[in-house]
Amino acid sequence: MNKNSKRAYNFNAGPAALPLVVLEKAQAELLDFNGTGMSVMELSHRGKDYEAVHNRAIELLRELMAIPQDYEVLFLQGGASLQFSMVPMNFLAAGKKAGYVMTGSWSEKAYAEAAKLGEVFVAATAKEGNYRRIPAWEEISYGADSAYLHITSNNTIFGTEWQAFPDTGAVPLVADMSSDILSKPFAVKKFALIYAGAQKNLGPSGVTVVIIRRDFLEQANKNLPTMLCYATHAKNNSMYNTPPTFGIYMMKLMLEWVKAEGGVPAIYKRNREKAALIYDAIDASNGFYVGHAQPEARSLMNITFRLAEEELEKKFLDQAKKTGFVGLNGHRSVGGCRASSYNAVPYESCQALRDFMLAFQKENA
Repeated sequence: MNKNSKRAYNFNAGPAALPLVVLEKAQAELLDFNGTGMSVMELSHRGKDYEAVHNRAIELLRELMAIPQDYEVLFLQGGASLQFSMVPMNFLAAGKKAGYVMTGSWSEKAYAEAAKLGEVFVAATAKEGNYRRIPAWEEISYGADSAYLHITSNNTIFGTEWQAFPDTGAVPLVADMSSDILSKPFAVKKFALIYAGAQKNLGPSGVTVVIIRRDFLEQANKNLPTMLCYATHAKNNSMYNTPPTFGIYMMKLMLEWVKAEGGVPAIYKRNREKAALIYDAIDASNGFYVGHAQPEARSLMNITFRLAEEELEKKFLDQAKKTGFVGLNGHRSVGGCRASSYNAVPYESCQALRDFMLAFQKENA
């Protein structure tokens, strides 16, 4: 990579920042991967060179997340949005009901898709107050015979995140972890199924990771189109059809980077430090900056805030863009400001944003 090229302060919500070393590794191997004389994009997905990449990505994910051996790791396509439908197709049987905890726009979308396919109910909601919090465990209501309970672990639009996960006992717990997977340690064994789009913490867009417990998989509806059955992909090591090979290769590089950085515990420590820089600037501003999420529900991945006046907010975003900050506009549905500090966003970028926020406040207070 040209050493004179300037890297942006990339706070995009997704597709998101990738580590420079990962991009440089991909660049170095782009024309000739592993002495094949071909790019990894040109390799047959049935050949040993790609198969080694594929299996190494699975192996690294298992290692970094401490995924138990009784879970399958799948690489699918269609993003989390397809999972909104695949989960109920496979596991919302007739006569059963599935509970959804509503914590933002993506849980609303997941609920709406499931409602087209079977009976669903709202197990808890934080919609009152515009999704500023995560419902307390005692607010979550569901029956012991529920098909599953679905949560969204991190809410990119509203900037809230589950700080701990509920113990649902015999009721399968399903989670959309698209925007905080691999950002902090947690016990995979609490979940029957986890799904996540890769484009925030795992690599570029195009790959969806599904982690599913085998005994739960055995309960899935078998009378579905072939590509919509999780069992199809589990049986074929996610290569029933051509997988998104370049995306999986990039994920492998990303996972290697996480391991080299010290694994998930080290990444989590740095994520807390990065987020603290920005949250501290908000909290010390005497109301100049106003955080959206309640402090106990704050996300480490998506820091959402507003300024007191709309014109001042517009000025802030305009000046930030001119200074080299990218992706600070809040989601189009809610407005405001959002800094997405995913795993690959450098500490220095968050430090630069904190400094910019302090300087802007000083000039405009």
